[in-house]
Amino acid sequence: QVQVVESGGGAVQAGGSLRLSCAASGPTFSALDMGWFRQAPGREREFVASINWSGGTVYYGDSVKGRFTISRDSAKNTVTIQMNSLKPEDTAEYYCAAGRLWDFDAEYGSPSQYAHWGQGTQVTVSS
Repeated sequence: QVQVVESGGGAVQAGGSLRLSCAASGPTFSALDMGWFRQAPGREREFVASINWSGGTVYYGDSVKGRFTISRDSAKNTVTIQMNSLKPEDTAEYYCAAGRLWDFDAEYGSPSQYAHWGQGTQVTVSS
């Protein structure tokens, strides 16, 4: 059973930075594709970034390209997302997700393809 736990959320002013971490337990971390999604009140869950099992392929949502960077450390079973140049519209609950996607290049942005989810961590960006 894979358990996913996020950490690192908080409040920051616009233009600031935050680093979110996701720890995934279990012996299969190195085989898992990992993703970050976010959801603001009244809005649908939005794809933020994902990284495949090897770390060799990453994708970003259009709204975060050039500002966010996702990476993974298989030795520590963690995935991190560095968020720079934060904007008020980045305010949301951020969720880490893990799964073994059948076709990562086609499915990376689809929440339903990830089998394991964390509880979320809040990011608030003030103007």
